Amino acid sequence: MFAGFTAFTWLHTILSLIAIMTGFVVVRDLFASRVSPAWTGIYIATAVLTSATGFGFTTPFGPSHVVGIISLALLAGSMLALYAFHLAGPWRWIYAVTQTLAQFFLLFVLVAQAFKKVPALATLAPTQSEPPFAASEGVVLAIFLALAIGAAMRFRPANAGAG
Repeated sequence: MFAGFTAFTWLHTILSLIAIMTGFVVVRDLFASRVSPAWTGIYIATAVLTSATGFGFTTPFGPSHVVGIISLALLAGSMLALYAFHLAGPWRWIYAVTQTLAQFFLLFVLVAQAFKKVPALATLAPTQSEPPFAASEGVVLAIFLALAIGAAMRFRPANAGAG
């Protein structure tokens, strides 16, 4: 399963796993109306690096590049909301939604990679166009849409302006 992993692949994979783990902490914190500078910084840094290093794997331009571009745009929005606009007004919910959806895209790719690399899953969906793959990604999407809506509604940090 890990044959042929280059140092670059390991770096990308480790960054991805760190981003996913810290992303869950960040999303959890949204529901508690708090922002942990350390967890958030690690999450944003590793998520940005994960998306950026993802461009080093395939050519020509493909679906993975689209996911990377969307992820980077979401992360840029969350950084603007937090660091430039300090979660004031509508930037509070923009931050909550962009952080949650950026985490979704990390999980979206994790599920796709699992169906590609784990033999039992690859047998169920060898081309990733079969119903088990679509159902799995659909469940992840539904969960994260609910989380994004919930986070936008519940995230009310003390330092945010009215909005």
